[in-house]
Amino acid sequence: MLTALIGTLGFRTMFHGYGVGVASAVLLAAVQSAPLLLAVTRPLQAWWIMMAADLASCAVLFHAPRLEGNSWPWPPAVILGQLVLLVAVARRERRSALVAVWVVLTSSGLAIAAASPHNRDRGDVLLAVVGGGILLVGGVLRERHEALQRLGEQQLIAQSERARHTLLEERARIARELHDVVAHHMSVITVQADSAPYRIPGTSAAAQEEFAAIAVAARQSLSEMRILLGALRGEDSDDERRPQPGLNGVPHLVEAIARAGVPVNLVLDEGVVELKELIPPIVELSAYRIVQEALANVVRHAPGARTRVEVELLPDRSCLTVLVANATPQHSSGSLETSSTGQGLVGIRERVRLLGGALETGPTLDGGFQVTARLPLPALPRKESNT
Repeated sequence: MLTALIGTLGFRTMFHGYGVGVASAVLLAAVQSAPLLLAVTRPLQAWWIMMAADLASCAVLFHAPRLEGNSWPWPPAVILGQLVLLVAVARRERRSALVAVWVVLTSSGLAIAAASPHNRDRGDVLLAVVGGGILLVGGVLRERHEALQRLGEQQLIAQSERARHTLLEERARIARELHDVVAHHMSVITVQADSAPYRIPGTSAAAQEEFAAIAVAARQSLSEMRILLGALRGEDSDDERRPQPGLNGVPHLVEAIARAGVPVNLVLDEGVVELKELIPPIVELSAYRIVQEALANVVRHAPGARTRVEVELLPDRSCLTVLVANATPQHSSGSLETSSTGQGLVGIRERVRLLGGALETGPTLDGGFQVTARLPLPALPRKESNT
């Protein structure tokens, strides 16, 4: 559409305005408007083609019968076509290409205009000024758009790196906590292996050697674990040297949150209390941390919201379920120090994955949020039914 419009305008200008013959006017109008068909896909190449066509038209117009008093060296149709292509070029090409286009356009116009000093209608000046403005503004907008794109890509990379760093930090923290649990079991193995020959009368020499080898292997494993722990622990890891919390610490954690203004209702299953000694320490620790992180999320994202914490065993006692659900907050409150790791759902997800459990998180029907973790347990004694 635009190509046909400029072609028609070019023909009328050359035929009626400059007095060029019909054949020449048709040919020049066609070659000057045809490059516009490439404006979207190859704007720079289209501009060079149009520039060559415009220079050829100048050679024809220089001998036109009615040159005096008309625009020289660029007719109105040429100026319009050039401006359209300059917009396309400014949106696609680099700064160096834009400078080259403006220099060629301006110098060509000034040089050709000098061949007819008596003509006062200087189309070259108009095209140089307006075209230069288009190239400048278009180039600035294009570079700004590219800069924003690069910034967005860098932000995505930075977010990915932060997420990866957070995940690695949480895995290292979990590994440090697990050291205390595993070290306890390894110490028990060492003591039992060392004392077995004295506790079991009539132990054969071969069995005594086997127990001694077990004790040596356990001590070596403990030593290697301490080396690994030294690499994982940082300089400011005093909190991680304290005894690891378990299910006994959940009520104290809930009380601390409640005293700070977050209403929390805690439900501890009777089976959890009765069989607590049979629940593996690693499961206890994970359950405590899940409650801690979930409550910390409530404080950060839904301060003051009524919250429910449930820790219970499934009927078949194959799984420990931890649920933390909060309603929509009614009012905002101040920040609260919860001594959490600050990793939120990342830490919860890693702990559940480590134990081979299942995690469900998401919004509730009343606009709150719920975290449900199911941690598998070894075979526990079933609760006897009263008959």
